[in-house]
Amino acid sequence: MNKKAGPMFYVFLVVFVFVVMFPFLWMLASSIKPLTELFGEKAFNPFTNNPTLQNYVSVFVDYPFPRYLWNSTVVATITTVYTVLVASFAAYSIARLNFKGKPIILGIVLSVSMFPQVATISPIYIFLKNLGLTNSYLGLIIPYTTITLPLSIWLLVTFFRKIPFDLEEAAKIDGASLWQTYWKVIMPLAVPGIFTTAILVFIAAWNEFLFALTINTADKFKTVPVGIALFQGQYTIPWGEISAATVVVTVPLVIMVLIFQRRIVSGLTSGSVKE
Repeated sequence: MNKKAGPMFYVFLVVFVFVVMFPFLWMLASSIKPLTELFGEKAFNPFTNNPTLQNYVSVFVDYPFPRYLWNSTVVATITTVYTVLVASFAAYSIARLNFKGKPIILGIVLSVSMFPQVATISPIYIFLKNLGLTNSYLGLIIPYTTITLPLSIWLLVTFFRKIPFDLEEAAKIDGASLWQTYWKVIMPLAVPGIFTTAILVFIAAWNEFLFALTINTADKFKTVPVGIALFQGQYTIPWGEISAATVVVTVPLVIMVLIFQRRIVSGLTSGSVKE
């Protein structure tokens, strides 16, 4: 029997959403404040009587911010496409094919995802340095794939397992090969899971900081998180420009999640309920 939510629930929900959104709202308010209101007595005022877009103009004029955006877009997009493609093949093999050692493989995949980045950054950096891949897109795509691939495989295994095996049997009876069955029968049904995985991988690659800071030290190949962290003024930290850059970077991700929120929730929950 369903019970209607009481008023206290909605009060709690509003408070919770406000607490979660407060850092972003404060960044948004700070990004349109003039420099004189970012310090001193007016620094803690949530609103300003003199809103300005100068901070946004400065981000694109005084810093190589468009280059940072391009670098992050290229690295995150290639990482997403490659990771999801490899993860879909691996997850299909684990979920749909019969072979020995599947639990061991899943255990190894899970164990790889448990290593903290700090513990792996040194060997990965030495490896990429010896190959001459530092200060390059590929130098970030390789470790990003290492980070995101285990989670992607685990997510997609759940989706592939939910697809009825009868569909594969019917495709085999009709004379379809394993490759044709995968692309024409399984993949279309796994689209919600693949879409969800792709969004999660893209966000993880877009926001990653430690590898990007260590591997790509040249300004030409810095990504957005590193570029914003290294914003510097001659005598002070440019909080207005940092706030504006943070808003510019965050808004596309928020819009993407809001547009595809139903598909994301559907993808995350579709494998959790048995029919």
